[in-house]
Order: sequence, then C-alpha cells, then structure tokens
Amino acid sequence: MSKNTIRCCILAITCALAVASDPAPLQDFCVADFNSQVLVNGAACLDPKLVTADNFFLSGLDKPGNVSNQQGSAVTSAMVEQIPGLNTLGTSLIRFDYAPWGIVSPHMHPLASEILVVVEGTLLVGFVTSNPDNKLISKVLQKGDVFVFPQGLVHFQQNVGYVNAFSYSAFGSQNPGVVLVPNTVFGSTPHITTDVLAKAFQVDKAIVDQIEAKF
Repeated sequence: MSKNTIRCCILAITCALAVASDPAPLQDFCVADFNSQVLVNGAACLDPKLVTADNFFLSGLDKPGNVSNQQGSAVTSAMVEQIPGLNTLGTSLIRFDYAPWGIVSPHMHPLASEILVVVEGTLLVGFVTSNPDNKLISKVLQKGDVFVFPQGLVHFQQNVGYVNAFSYSAFGSQNPGVVLVPNTVFGSTPHITTDVLAKAFQVDKAIVDQIEAKF
C-alpha cells in the first residue's frame, strides 16, 4: 500500500470520527440560555458571569417513573432541557422504568448512538439492521449488563421479568432525537393516507383506520 493511499485512509477515518458526534465546543462551556431569541444549532450561551453549579446539576434520577400506562414504561430525562450545562457538551442521559412485561416501543435516535446498562431486572433488547437484511440482533440482559444501540437503527426494550425493572441510557449527543415508529407511522399530523399504509403493510384499510384511532 502506497504512502498516499495510507494518508487517504487516515484522512477518511479522521473525517468520519470528526462527524460521528456533536461538534466539539470552542470554550469551557456554553450553558443554554432558553430565554435568548438567537437561533443557533443547539442553544445560545448564557453569560458565563451568571453561571452557577445548579446549571450543571439535576437530582431525582434515583426515583422511579410512573409506569401505569399502556406501554408499562416511563422515561426520566437528563438532557439539556433539564441540565442547561449540557449544551454543546455532546452527551445526555435517560432513566427508563419498566413494569413487568412493559415495553419501550420500537424507535430510533437519528442523531446519536445509545449505550444502555441494566440496574435492576431482566430486559429483552434488540435492534434491526437496515435494508436489505433487516436482521434482528437481540439479547436478554440481566442486572449489570450493557448493550449498545447503533445510531439511526430501530430498537426496543422489554421487561421480561415479573418485577419492576429499570435501566440508564447514555447518548453521544445533547439531543439524540427520537422517532417512535408506531406514533410516526400511524399518528402523524396530518395522517399518512390510509391507501398508502394499507398497501405498505398489506392489510385492509379498515385495519389501518382501527390502528390510527389509537394514536
């Protein structure tokens, strides 16, 4: 392999790594100023003279969320909206709580990969690779186990135990974004036409109408 080829490979790898997460900050911090009218990629910076320790602090992630809902799960976020000091730092955190057999619906994060650690309980987790393979990669996790969901791939979680469970997930972005597959397909505003969905899922239009009525 020639030196020029090696240089090109190194440059390609470096460029790929450079765009794999949020842009690197150009200062120590940029605490989000949600009162600013300036439109930027992220949030405008609060005057550093006004910054306090509370801008980098959040309590309450030790408390379980309310799982009394159709999904049997709850999300407690530690993102820039809750911790303004996360702005431009390229990271965020979520706590998931699960009732027995509760789920986190199939969804994807278009802006970040996710690393999940089980704190209590037994979870079935998995993601599906992109077309044309659409391969399901899944595993049952126990307390202390860790699993990674690659950026942009549809994934899910389910408590497969008979007691409540919870996990933490970290993301490589202050805003990983979330696209819930059922809500997106059947609950958009305005709705995707029934004809399109009926043909896509190869079902009768009445079934599509029935599903849409739930969202």
